[in-house]
Amino acid sequence: MIFKNTYSIDNIRKYVVGIDKKVMLHNGKKVNYINLDNAASTPTLQPILNKVNSFLEWYSSIHRGTGYKSKISTKVYEQTREIVTNFVGSNNDNVVVFVKNTTEAINKLSYRLGLTKNDIVITTIMEHHSNDLPWRNKAKVLHSKVLDNGELDIKDLEHKIKINAGKVKLVTITGCSNVTGIVNDIHYIAALCHKYGSKIMVDAAQLIPHRKVNMKGNKKDDYIDFIAFCGHKMYAPFGTGVLIAPKSVLIKGEPEYVGGGTIISVTKYNTHWADPPEKDEAGTPNVVGSVALAEAIKVLQEIGMRNIQKHENTLTDNLITELNSIKGITIYSPSNTKNSIDKVGVISFNVKDIPHNLVASALAYEGGIGVRSGCFCAHPYVHSLLKISNKDIVQFQKRFLLQDMKETPGMVRASFGIYNTINEIKTFIKMLKYIINNKSVIFDKYILNANTGEYLPKNLPKNIFTEFML
Repeated sequence: MIFKNTYSIDNIRKYVVGIDKKVMLHNGKKVNYINLDNAASTPTLQPILNKVNSFLEWYSSIHRGTGYKSKISTKVYEQTREIVTNFVGSNNDNVVVFVKNTTEAINKLSYRLGLTKNDIVITTIMEHHSNDLPWRNKAKVLHSKVLDNGELDIKDLEHKIKINAGKVKLVTITGCSNVTGIVNDIHYIAALCHKYGSKIMVDAAQLIPHRKVNMKGNKKDDYIDFIAFCGHKMYAPFGTGVLIAPKSVLIKGEPEYVGGGTIISVTKYNTHWADPPEKDEAGTPNVVGSVALAEAIKVLQEIGMRNIQKHENTLTDNLITELNSIKGITIYSPSNTKNSIDKVGVISFNVKDIPHNLVASALAYEGGIGVRSGCFCAHPYVHSLLKISNKDIVQFQKRFLLQDMKETPGMVRASFGIYNTINEIKTFIKMLKYIINNKSVIFDKYILNANTGEYLPKNLPKNIFTEFML
């Protein structure tokens, strides 16, 4: 693939859509927004938006259309599959299925493996709910443990795979934690799975914007059988997710969504399904989203995944060093910047004596800084890291069911994208120190909504959220 050498780590910031957008603080003052919530979703980039706008002039419904625009749209849609295939190093026996997001991709796979309650699926405590809940009503689910520092307990995982050999149909694991940023050695785990007769599925939603992914692996037995990821975490927030799986798996059984596009022929008496991927893309597909994803891949490849990793490592090490220098902060991501744990720019922490949700709100309303707080759709992992007892978890759940969210366990999470800078970290640290040093003022200024668990300033400008309206 030939690139124009337009985009690099040094200049990508100027291509971020909305990068100079000012937001209103609690006092009515406006400041440049600092987005440190990239683990949830990333902004888009101008070249991606330009490609989408350009394609919209040619957009038409794909497949079976004889019109000129329909032919072009169909060709482009199938080209996006090739771009995705090459990006993740998939082989020709696999099929790229476009869905809405990673959650739908994993759910789709859970329905297509023909699992029963006699089968075992092994996942881990560190998973996002989307790679845990879909398996619970399909098979017997075992959760591999994590170590005290948040790392996956590889010995426990291997033990569970080994003693259940022959019964384990799938080991499904995150490529990278959305809580601690810890990167799992997916190829080592893949080799373990194949050694004992299991397959592996990797939730790559958090991994793929930060690391080169190669489904073929590096050796004979460390290939990845299934992978799922999405566009909205890799600068293409246009509603596209991806499931890559062997055609031999997807061709079996019936699709969980049926309708237009999934069939070869239908009569009143029978149905003949199309081959994958059409079989698994019911209805009118998100062609525009696939175009955005393909363009995002091109931009990331031009910048270079190694360059992205180097830049984000610099940011991560800098922030962890700064947080370690502040008294009263507990960091749950690996805090030794010189250790051998591979991690991406996802850093979770808490401030002593200040609730995580108050810290997050104060960062937003005092400094225009976007972070996230809570359990990040990974409740068991966060409970483990916070060392919350089962007894206390039950008490929390009882209160939550009564819509009492006054004391919700959680953390504050800051997460980087390719465009974040050291100067933004400096601003973040300055504002965090202000919050800590003025704790009594912050507590007096903000009020907790017990039904939602959100802190809001007692006084807010009436027009604070009216800058963009439908």
